[in-house]
Amino acid sequence: MKQPTGLTVHNKSRILEISFDDGATFNLPFELLRVYSPSAEVKGHGAGQEVLQVGKREVGIAGIEPVGNYAVQPTFSDGHNTGLFTWDYLYKLGAEQEQLWRDYMDRLHAAGFDGDSGRASGAALPSAPKAHGCGHKH
Repeated sequence: MKQPTGLTVHNKSRILEISFDDGATFNLPFELLRVYSPSAEVKGHGAGQEVLQVGKREVGIAGIEPVGNYAVQPTFSDGHNTGLFTWDYLYKLGAEQEQLWRDYMDRLHAAGFDGDSGRASGAALPSAPKAHGCGHKH
């Protein structure tokens, strides 16, 4: 399991910056974290029960608490605070961010919520340092 070496909440830019012990650093927009919260409220209780999150473009993080040595629990400005973000899950969000945005934008479009996200469809990702490492699988 990869371990974080740094975690910074950037409220002005609405970015969670997280660095890991393999050298990877990810800038995760709060909106992405909120719409992919690992909570039952978002994920449902099984495949096909996911709940599309809309209106989260301006969501902030009001607080973030450590959970043991394996996760953090953010409290979002909309009151949502039930998702535990494990280090593995945060790494996955960072590594798969481009595809996750694309999937989210497609779901918004299909549901008739074009323009609901802070990320314009097809827009470039926020400038984020690229993950880098030694190239070996761990």
